[in-house]
Amino acid sequence: MIRIFRWLLRIFGALVCLGLIGLGIGYWFLARSLPDYSEDFTISGLSAPVEIVRNSNDVPHIFGSSDADVFRALGFAHAQDRLWQMTVLRRTAQGRLSEIFGERTLATDAMMRRLDLYGIAQRSVQAQDEQTQAALRAYADGVNDWIRQINLGARGRGAPEFFLFSNEIAAWQPADSIAILKLLALQMTSKAQDEVLRARMSLILSPEQLRDILPDDPQAPVMALPKYSELAPGVVPQYTPIRMAEDPLSPFHAAPFAGASNAWAAAPSRSAAGGSLLANDPHLPFSAPTIWYLARLTLSTGSVIGATIPGMPLILSGRSDGLGWGLTTAYVDDQDLHIEELSADHPGEYRTPDGWAPFRTERSIIQVKDAAPVTITLRWTDNGPVLPPSQFDAGTVTPPGHVMSLSWTGLQENDTSMTAAMGLMRAHDKTEAMEAGRLYVAPAQNLMLADQDGIALQTVGAIPARDARMPAQGRLPSPGWQPENRWQGIQPYENNPRQVDPPSGMLGNTNNKTVDRPFPDHVSFDWGDTERIQRWLSLMDAREVHTRESFIEAQQDTVSTTMRTILPLIGADMWFTGEAAPEGTPERMRQRALELLAAWNGDMNEHMPEPLIAQAWLSALQDRLIRDELGPMADQFAHIEPVFLERVFSDTDGAAAWCDVVQSAEKETCTDMARESLDDALLWLSEHYGRNIESWRWGDAHQATHDDPVLGNLPVLRYLVNIRQSTSGGDDTLNRGLTKARGPDPFLNVHGAGYRGVYDFADPDSSVFVTATGQSGHPLSRFYDDLGGLWRRGEYVPMSLDPELARAAAVGITHLTPP
Repeated sequence: MIRIFRWLLRIFGALVCLGLIGLGIGYWFLARSLPDYSEDFTISGLSAPVEIVRNSNDVPHIFGSSDADVFRALGFAHAQDRLWQMTVLRRTAQGRLSEIFGERTLATDAMMRRLDLYGIAQRSVQAQDEQTQAALRAYADGVNDWIRQINLGARGRGAPEFFLFSNEIAAWQPADSIAILKLLALQMTSKAQDEVLRARMSLILSPEQLRDILPDDPQAPVMALPKYSELAPGVVPQYTPIRMAEDPLSPFHAAPFAGASNAWAAAPSRSAAGGSLLANDPHLPFSAPTIWYLARLTLSTGSVIGATIPGMPLILSGRSDGLGWGLTTAYVDDQDLHIEELSADHPGEYRTPDGWAPFRTERSIIQVKDAAPVTITLRWTDNGPVLPPSQFDAGTVTPPGHVMSLSWTGLQENDTSMTAAMGLMRAHDKTEAMEAGRLYVAPAQNLMLADQDGIALQTVGAIPARDARMPAQGRLPSPGWQPENRWQGIQPYENNPRQVDPPSGMLGNTNNKTVDRPFPDHVSFDWGDTERIQRWLSLMDAREVHTRESFIEAQQDTVSTTMRTILPLIGADMWFTGEAAPEGTPERMRQRALELLAAWNGDMNEHMPEPLIAQAWLSALQDRLIRDELGPMADQFAHIEPVFLERVFSDTDGAAAWCDVVQSAEKETCTDMARESLDDALLWLSEHYGRNIESWRWGDAHQATHDDPVLGNLPVLRYLVNIRQSTSGGDDTLNRGLTKARGPDPFLNVHGAGYRGVYDFADPDSSVFVTATGQSGHPLSRFYDDLGGLWRRGEYVPMSLDPELARAAAVGITHLTPP
């Protein structure tokens, strides 16, 4: 027996040793792809030596004697830190994800082929001006320089993910950068989904109910619309649930996740130090690493510093010595769906204003890992590509004998958005910056500007010119053969919203409505915010003059206007009513919750229980109000709709009718619905977080999900690559943390400010910025998540153009030298 025990002990010890050796070998192989930031390289094609100085936060400061050399070095640095991320973005735009991920991404690939984003990007290269083409070529050369080093130097295949998936890395091309910009444009619009949703709702709701659940901005009159059944006869209401894009690799997002942002600026007259101020925090889905990458470029027109996206040679939000710029999603109505009638005699033809015409068709083969290739037929009409019925659930509102096509500004051939963005980096003041925006096509953005003398807000991007006779006004799918439904080109750039040096000295945008113009000059009917702008106005008006610190304070503000407005309405008949209930009863829990909420100021602080109670209550209340009318379609309204709840509990235009459950014999009141919803919410919370209300924390439920989109769902690896942080804020706070709203963890923070910057032109080198994770995409790097803690705590790192400051604390200096 002792001998057996000894042998078992020896075998166990041997297995442990073998395991440790295996882990050591695995770590050695994976660590080989970590770049040495102090390594020097000989690079053919450079005109002179280039320095890449990585400061203490791994932010590269690039110094070269020509712009081409600087852009080449940026491509090199991007590839060193984010090659896998860049490869996935490129494959997404090309429709080639399934080659490495299999059938999981087949639907995404098929849709990307139908849109032909990559083909349009290839054809757009020659449309760029000479400087931009040179920059794109130099940047691609820099990426390929690093790929060449990987192939020659046994550098762990370039990233750990290449050990698990295909390690074939095609050479980078100038079109790849344009394709990534178009991919960003696709991610930041949801107007097609909005049209399908409105059409589905119009088939099952009265016009009054539709106005309640899909309201226009309350500051504008509601526009009358035709019934969708009149536009598309033969459509039968379908109640199948909306299929949301759950795959993190998918670029298609519903409205709440389709891009947001904050930006505001103060003129010198409203600045305590006498210099213009600008703050910007773009909102996109969270990931690890974040999509953003900080960099400084020394160009012939002056140094620029700020946020880039790996794959593009652009500072998208940042500053130079004399100009700062930031971006917010403009919510331009840049997409229209068209119902195309098929010929009964010739299936390959569709109806046009001039009769029947053939589709433009092409066959495309999608290679699928571990499966047979899939061949799809791509079809285009004069209005745009034909969508499959599953995309946006368009098939649920498409009449028999018809298909749906998409018009979108992002499909414009010869897209010069890259040239516009390059011109912005080279601009010296707001006037030059606004002129550069003339060439911008997609995504439509609000460009916030600040220079030494003043501030400006300019909407850039193409706005469709629609016919004033268009019955649906671009809000519903419309017959594509009717001339009045077709686009009449693009509106003149001079029609885009613009504000320069307003008398108030303050400009701001939180995706709120920028103009109130009648159709067809309306810009949009659906905006991204009605709540954050109210909080911003109160914070800005609270001070006569502002400082960098007051702008940071506003960026970090977590007070919810929604909670301050809605809770008094829904609890009007519930506060302090009834006798004290016995401990341990549901009634006592309800009373305790109401006591906490009555004393709460609406601050969505991660350490408090009140935000969790309020969020769960309003979510349960909204679902209870709409579930009987909408059935499974209620799932589409998972996020709290503040304007809807305010209309119901204020009984605006009879909206309180939503409180009555249609199927029940009794007539329920809004107070009944509020009370029962609170009980539902408290029951759910007690099951998940225990019965002690005081121990609940919003941050436990509202964790920021900086997850790896590829490895983040794999056992064991998920704990190494995903970055989870307890966070404050909520759906409608300036420090926005949009909740997932679905699934077993509905309050996870999945979308927000992955980048924050505050630029102070009284002392430009005191400007600051930060990203949500870190610079490196390598999980073994110390720069993978080092900025995440600062981001969570509301801290920043210096945004200085002083080269000596960068060198003083450099973690490495890379020299690129010509032979």
